[in-house]
Amino acid sequence: MNKLVLAIIGFVVIVGGIVGSASIFTVHQTQQALILQFGNPVRVETEPGLKFKVPFVQNVTFYDRRILDLDPPAQEIILNDQKRINVDSFVRYKIINPLEFLKTAQTDANFRQIFGGRLNAAVRSEVGKVLLGDMLSNKRDDVMGLITNQLKKQAPQFGIEVIDVRIGRTDLPETTSQSVYNRMRSQRIAEAAKLRAQGAELKAKIQADADRKRTVILAKAKRDSQIQRGVGEGAQTSILNKAYGQDSDFFEFYRSMDAYSEAFGEGTTMVLSPDSDFFKFFGNVNGRKSKK
Repeated sequence: MNKLVLAIIGFVVIVGGIVGSASIFTVHQTQQALILQFGNPVRVETEPGLKFKVPFVQNVTFYDRRILDLDPPAQEIILNDQKRINVDSFVRYKIINPLEFLKTAQTDANFRQIFGGRLNAAVRSEVGKVLLGDMLSNKRDDVMGLITNQLKKQAPQFGIEVIDVRIGRTDLPETTSQSVYNRMRSQRIAEAAKLRAQGAELKAKIQADADRKRTVILAKAKRDSQIQRGVGEGAQTSILNKAYGQDSDFFEFYRSMDAYSEAFGEGTTMVLSPDSDFFKFFGNVNGRKSKK
């Protein structure tokens, strides 16, 4: 009898433990729980702590209550100026209504596929209205604002709150990038050629101006030198005339000595008659020929 009672008590304890463990669950600080009964939602638990449910009838689905990210693959978009770019965008969101999230998306993977498609559609719609230069200016923030507003309007039906939407990168496709590079290279080559031409033109002007000034300076210098030379030669002639007038014999003697010093140098050979006028001072200091 005692053994039977002990067996019954043990069975009750085991069953009670199983039922108790099946009726208790814990909600973590970073989680929120949706309680389902035969697949139908019953209630939502958002506060952390120990919670209870009907065992074997109700089951719990947990959802993250932290800020999550959705980063779909980059897509190629044709801009308003018909240029193509690869745009990589992402959205930060938070699940605020697990029931709506379950009803609309069913699973997280399904939500990412659906909402990621809507993100790409909004990005394609708004980015396709602008020019390539706008994506590199302050207008980029305006475009992201329009995309964010579109997604925030669609968020409640998924039970989420859109925190932020960003365009991560905007890259040119390889073919477009090479085309843009070649065009930029051609522009730089043309600009360099233009600068070289302008430099050559400026150089020619500077050289022409310098040559003109040089010619003018040399002409003035030559004119002044000729004037000074003429003045000097006039003064020289006047002085010589005065000297010649004071002592004509000495002047003639001096001129002859000067001529001798210029005519006779080292290795000079002259064939002249001793009786020539050039040597008249050799025989007589007065320059008179001696009588035989």
